Amino acid sequence: MGSPAKAALVAAVALVAVALQVGLVGANFRDDCDITWEPQNAKMDEGGNHLTLSLVSNSSGCMLRTKKQFIFGSVSTRIKLVKGNSAGTVTTYYTSSIGDNHDEIDFEFLGNETGQPYTVHTNVFADGVGQKEMQFRPWFDPTADYHNYTIFWNECMIAWFIDSIPIRVFRNYSAQGVPFPTRRQMYAFSSIWAAEDWATQGGRVKTDWTKAPFVAEYRDISLQVCDCAATGAAGCPESCASPANWYAAPYLCQLSKAQLRQMRAVQLGYTIYDYCADGKRYNGTVPPECSMQQY
Repeated sequence: MGSPAKAALVAAVALVAVALQVGLVGANFRDDCDITWEPQNAKMDEGGNHLTLSLVSNSSGCMLRTKKQFIFGSVSTRIKLVKGNSAGTVTTYYTSSIGDNHDEIDFEFLGNETGQPYTVHTNVFADGVGQKEMQFRPWFDPTADYHNYTIFWNECMIAWFIDSIPIRVFRNYSAQGVPFPTRRQMYAFSSIWAAEDWATQGGRVKTDWTKAPFVAEYRDISLQVCDCAATGAAGCPESCASPANWYAAPYLCQLSKAQLRQMRAVQLGYTIYDYCADGKRYNGTVPPECSMQQY
């Protein structure tokens, strides 16, 4: 490899590393986000770099939303989940459009009884079509310390990362009739809410409200995205699809070999549900993308 090509590769790798890190200078919850539901249950300090969201009753949680709308890029934050008995609680970090036939990319963290593991729930909606769930057990205690959760999204694929380790990829097969989000502007959201009717062991374990408030902590936010306000309404999504954008680099249309090894190890050891393996749900068949290469 010649020196110019090698230099370009080094620069590209460095850019990806930056894109998957949190703590972007100038980005924080206070300046870059709004509390859109139950603001009394949110607290910020450290100049807006530290956030707590509290669930105080079965009808009063909290939600934060970025001020930016975007198409494509990388969004990251660090989260420390609810300690102790978190059964029936759901803490989230996701992206979503607003309105009918919405697009959405999910990280949801389903609480459990004390001593039982959380469920990391992932899903994707496109044109209002969802039901593409994969769930994992974390290989760490997500309540003991902060961990980095990243959603990366471009025209080729969506990738979910925990501490820069990919856990899932969903590729763009819209040409084959599989809905994929490429047109609707999204916000990034964080929230905590009550879902004791389904969240923990199918709703068998209910929330112990004597333990309230249930508190999730967030640190730092990174929004390495194509800002629709900056491009103008007419230019989003068109300008965001430009190959000049960093996230549109050809090598970001697939995982590296090292990332693929990491993801396979996670999926082999920690997957607890995969919609593509649930033939009973689909009367003996599975959705078409399940037979297509995802990595």
